[in-house]
Amino acid sequence: MIVFPLLSLFLATHALGQAIVYDLAHNVTVLYGTWSSGSQNVITGPSFAQPANESFTYPPTTGMSYSFTSDGYYEIARYRMTGNGDRPFSFLAWTVYSLRPLAPGTQPNCITGVMNWCHGTYDLVSNGSIVLHPFGDGYQQIQDPCAPVSNFIENYNDTELYVMWMIYQDAVRGYTLQLYQFDGTPLPPLWLVSTQPNMLPTQALRNVTSTGQTAAVLLANAGERSWGVSRLTGVFSLVAALGIASVLL
Repeated sequence: MIVFPLLSLFLATHALGQAIVYDLAHNVTVLYGTWSSGSQNVITGPSFAQPANESFTYPPTTGMSYSFTSDGYYEIARYRMTGNGDRPFSFLAWTVYSLRPLAPGTQPNCITGVMNWCHGTYDLVSNGSIVLHPFGDGYQQIQDPCAPVSNFIENYNDTELYVMWMIYQDAVRGYTLQLYQFDGTPLPPLWLVSTQPNMLPTQALRNVTSTGQTAAVLLANAGERSWGVSRLTGVFSLVAALGIASVLL
């Protein structure tokens, strides 16, 4: 079961080992602003998350939204639902769920919903990647009617790595941001909502006693931010170890 995802990750480390050069054909406009996927009902800012009381306002549909400022700040809003037996998230930043053993999909009514919010600062690395550094006050709400605890809120403060990104002009939707996760897997396309970022204040907005960091932090904090073959091969080794551990537990 674990062999094929790990093999894909191993192959991705070699494909992504070379530095990426962006030109006007890839980035037709600036990164700054607010971007949203799908029906664009998920938007960063106060209409999605209320950090002061660790609550969310549920949008009518699922999706994700990213905002970036010109002076190095970001915010993310994500709403995802998955059926029983599916992995909720493909990016390693949410490994708390994705590395748990999966039961067969015998309970089709067990729909897992996750609301996730975080913000902080970002670095545009010379090799074409983006590294997101959280302030430490992020959180997420997980609702799973078939779990022992069906509804709970936990801290979410993971550093996230996107190995590649580009902006292009879609004939129908206009400016489109494409982000690629640590293993090269693309996120859903994000369309430009506003050139002015719609964000909460760019500072820590609540007190957090626990960092809540997962294995994703190790990816972005593993020394220098050069994500060549040797660096990403180390990531492959880390994920392989985590996969073996999840089988043994």
